Amino acid sequence: MTETERPPQTEPALRTLAMPADANPNGDIFGGWVLAQMDLAGGVVAAQRARGRLATVAVEAMRFHAPIAVGDLVTCYAEVTRVGTTSITVAIETWARRRRGPVEVKVTEGTFIYVAIDEDGRPRPVPAEPAAG
Repeated sequence: MTETERPPQTEPALRTLAMPADANPNGDIFGGWVLAQMDLAGGVVAAQRARGRLATVAVEAMRFHAPIAVGDLVTCYAEVTRVGTTSITVAIETWARRRRGPVEVKVTEGTFIYVAIDEDGRPRPVPAEPAAG
């Protein structure tokens, strides 16, 4: 991350506070907790695009840049980057606003893949993008 890098200027897909129950004895937040928050954020935008139920099928290119501490405000930004016949790929950036100041740091990023599913849990086609307007 460069010093000039800033969080995306889009609406967050998820915002939450890192709590003590999510941390190791040193006060750093567990990577699995961060992964779960990112999956939720990606699922929000993927479900909107799929117009319904979906399942996470893969996590690619997960990268941890900096630790998250208890008390940090954690924000996930998610953007659909690819739509296949049944799948949706979402790029997710996670930023933390440090509790001890206004500093915002990119802490993780990754690519998540979801599959649209029907009521029986079987893959279904992703609907065509609605017409703008």
